[in-house]
Amino acid sequence: MTRRFALVDRDGTINVERDHITDPDQIELIPGSAEALVRLRDEVGMGIVIVTNQAHVGRGELAPTDLDRIHERLLGLLADEGAAVDAILHCPHSPDAGCSCRKPAPGLALQAADRFGFDPSSSVVIGDHAGDVGLGRAVGAMTFLVLTGHGRQERASAESLADHVVPDLAAAVDIIAAILAPEG
Repeated sequence: MTRRFALVDRDGTINVERDHITDPDQIELIPGSAEALVRLRDEVGMGIVIVTNQAHVGRGELAPTDLDRIHERLLGLLADEGAAVDAILHCPHSPDAGCSCRKPAPGLALQAADRFGFDPSSSVVIGDHAGDVGLGRAVGAMTFLVLTGHGRQERASAESLADHVVPDLAAAVDIIAAILAPEG
């Protein structure tokens, strides 16, 4: 059986939302997010790919090498708590670029599916924006809107696209574990 994957938003879902992170020191984990990722991988057996829109790269406000440093910091903080992800994929384009990878377009999910050989419709998508759950809808995945980050503000526009609206990443993993965990 092919391994299932979770496609998880970065800002406001795993790390504290800050308007356009430009420095690795701005990365701070949301309490409980690393533990939730550990459970998703170890308890549920899912692969994890972080999918994130990073328009400030396309606008020239953040160099790609600086984004790499931000992601290294995020991976380090997660590792410090025993969490790991399979990859971080990002869309560097501005909203008006018309690309196929900016959420809610399906490009990042399709890249992840191609890279890791899974059916995107068997994945779960977790995030704090309508674009996150829209991405999930675009590929037929189970969708979760978390109320951390921008989730509360996005709820009105995103709730109809979400299969589940939950307080945070840990609550999403609770539901996923109840639905998908291997029989013991």
